[in-house]
Amino acid sequence: MPRNIEELALPYLKHITPYKPGKPIEEVEREYGIKDSVKLASNENPLGPSPLALQALREAIEGINRYPDGGGYYLKQALAKKHGVEPENLVLGNGSNEVIELAARTFLSPQDEVVMADPAFLIYRLVTAALGCCQIMVPLKDFRHDLKAMAEAVSPRTKMVFVGNPNNPTGTAVEPEELETFISSLPEDVVLVLDEAYYEYLPIDARPDAIKHVREGRLILCLRTFSKIYGLAGLRIGYGIAPPGVVEAMNKIRQPFNVNSLAQKAALASLEDRQHLESTRAINEAGKRYLYEKFQEMGLVYVPTAANFILVDVGRDGEEVARALLPKGVIVRPMGGYHLPTHFRVTIGTPPENERFIQSLKEALAFSR
Repeated sequence: MPRNIEELALPYLKHITPYKPGKPIEEVEREYGIKDSVKLASNENPLGPSPLALQALREAIEGINRYPDGGGYYLKQALAKKHGVEPENLVLGNGSNEVIELAARTFLSPQDEVVMADPAFLIYRLVTAALGCCQIMVPLKDFRHDLKAMAEAVSPRTKMVFVGNPNNPTGTAVEPEELETFISSLPEDVVLVLDEAYYEYLPIDARPDAIKHVREGRLILCLRTFSKIYGLAGLRIGYGIAPPGVVEAMNKIRQPFNVNSLAQKAALASLEDRQHLESTRAINEAGKRYLYEKFQEMGLVYVPTAANFILVDVGRDGEEVARALLPKGVIVRPMGGYHLPTHFRVTIGTPPENERFIQSLKEALAFSR
């Protein structure tokens, strides 16, 4: 007689709720019998990938019978040049999610303390809970990381600290000076995982330079991704920037060929397309202003964002409102899983997508009163 599966699984998994991604367009359209849906749930780039990336994919497609470059030589060379580091400072991942998991598995043991904000990206909690770590949750202050309180929460048992900047799901960012003070306050043997997935959406003067501390050898792992502003979410490619010793340790458990060849080619090409990034930033800023204005007209409270999404308080069950939007072909992300039951998160889309969302939201809120 086989034993109970829960008894076979690690005890740390019993209280973990699996990460619930945003509903895919195909599922919504199949379920409701509709077409031309608008997905504003997963913070993807509404403009899609760079044309240079698409061309690179077309050229590379015939070579997919070969394994990819397991070391990512050419992409690392380009990223090293972009960030002013050495290739040895870079680790590639199947999305930055994998880099988070690699870091946790490399440095954390059961009962180690990890400090993180609440709410923040759920993956921080999932990967550290799966390792049996002691999670020290520090509430946000006005929807922003309270770095002073987080610094005070660090103890002699603390092994790792997570900071999302900008933070998901709130879209808020800390000031560069705040982050500098925080980094200076951390003990030298604590690993700071600085998740900068939305870094490129920050205004130039609001972008902290944590990579300079990496060059100095501080235990900092800066995370970046090609899933957001570069529009390559479906190819799953991200990377970390850290001191060589950190990268070397993480590579010991990194799976071979973890980043596929198409992702590497598309990412490399994307780095050359500055126009695509500028167009994306411009449409994001215009969409942000439009949605702010409409939310104010509707009397809805929102959190000003530094990213490509907005956290909105609809003053009632956010899950219910999100469900009411689905038959209208509009997909947003309810925030109950982040302990924000009256909120949802909406990605800033193209002008037609934003207009459709607002009209559908007005109808859904009238329906749910």
